[in-house]
Amino acid sequence: MYQLKVNDRYNIETENTNGELRFNGIKSEANISMLTNGIYHVIDNNRSYNVEVVSFDANGKTAEIKVNNNTYHITAKDQFDLLLDKLGLSSLTSAKVSEVKAPMPGLVLKIFVAKGDVVQKGDNLFVLEAMKMENIIKAPADVNVAQILIKPGDKVEKGQILMQF
Repeated sequence: MYQLKVNDRYNIETENTNGELRFNGIKSEANISMLTNGIYHVIDNNRSYNVEVVSFDANGKTAEIKVNNNTYHITAKDQFDLLLDKLGLSSLTSAKVSEVKAPMPGLVLKIFVAKGDVVQKGDNLFVLEAMKMENIIKAPADVNVAQILIKPGDKVEKGQILMQF
C-alpha cells in the first residue's frame, strides 16, 4: 500500500494485491502499454492517456510524470512512512544540518552561495583547495544559508566551521 500526494494537493491511496491495482479502494481496469523506456500509453474508461516518466527517485519516493503534456509531482509514503508519521517520529528521519565544517585543511578558492540563499542537497557551496587538488564542497541537505564565515583566499583548518544554516 502507498499513499500518494499529487502536486501537494491530492491524496490517493494505492494498493496492489495479487496483481489487482486499486486506487482509493476502486479496482483499476486500465490497459497500460509501454511504448519505450519511460513512455506509456494508458486506456482507462474509454479514455486515452500518454504518460511519460520525467524523473523518478526511488530513495526519496518522488516522481515527476507528464500525462497528456500536463506535469505532475508525486510523493509516496509506504506503510513504514505512515507508521512513523502516526508515531510522530517522521521528523527524526530528515537530516538536521546547522553548519558545514572544513573536511580538511586548505585554501578557499571560490564561494558559490551568498547569505540568505536557499540551496538544495548536493548544490555546490564552495571550492576548497587541499594538497594541490580542488574539492567542491556540496550542501549536505536542503538548507537556507544563514552565515558565511569564509571568503576566497582564506586558509582553513580541519573541523573549522565555514558556513551556518
